[in-house]
Amino acid sequence: MPTIGFLHTSPVHVPTFEALLKEVAPSAHALHVVDEDLLADARTHGPAAVADRVQTALLRLQDRGAGVVCCTCSTIGDVAEQAEVAIPVFRVDRPMASQAVKAGRRVGVVAALESTIAPTSTLLEDVAREAGRAVELQPVLVEDAWARFEAGDVAGYLELITEAARGMARGVDVIVLAQASMSGAQAALGDLPIPVLSSPRAAAEHLVVHF
Repeated sequence: MPTIGFLHTSPVHVPTFEALLKEVAPSAHALHVVDEDLLADARTHGPAAVADRVQTALLRLQDRGAGVVCCTCSTIGDVAEQAEVAIPVFRVDRPMASQAVKAGRRVGVVAALESTIAPTSTLLEDVAREAGRAVELQPVLVEDAWARFEAGDVAGYLELITEAARGMARGVDVIVLAQASMSGAQAALGDLPIPVLSSPRAAAEHLVVHF
């Protein structure tokens, strides 16, 4: 397996992916770049406004020896995939999107940032079209959740995400937790009668299978 690069917009993702790689690919070596300003500026000015800086970050990982890069931010994931670099780059939620469109037509999307809804929805629609499937997206923006995350109240953040997912469960066939930071809510939703998908594990398993 090649050295795996990760581009993050929050430092909380570093231990998450290190732990996942130890589980699914113990011999893998990972490199991490964290730039919180990328997300802040993408929220204010749009993802395209940070495209050059995203490409610079990806080139840094490439120059440090990464053979593949996973961008763990859903807001800038599409920008990362379009960057001109010599190594494969994929957004963290792409493997999850593939699982979601196979799981059912009605896809609930839980997001804590408004800037995440459009990129995630577009990804799901594109993946569904490529798979020859039809999807009906039902996005929900969880008000006040991101403020808790930024304040370091991860437990409170996940509680709001969990409540929102439970509230939509009866009207959908599958629930997508749109941001990697939401993965901790997945276990708390294991009693629901429908699949609840999060991106970190799906991305780590994708790396093992495809790279």
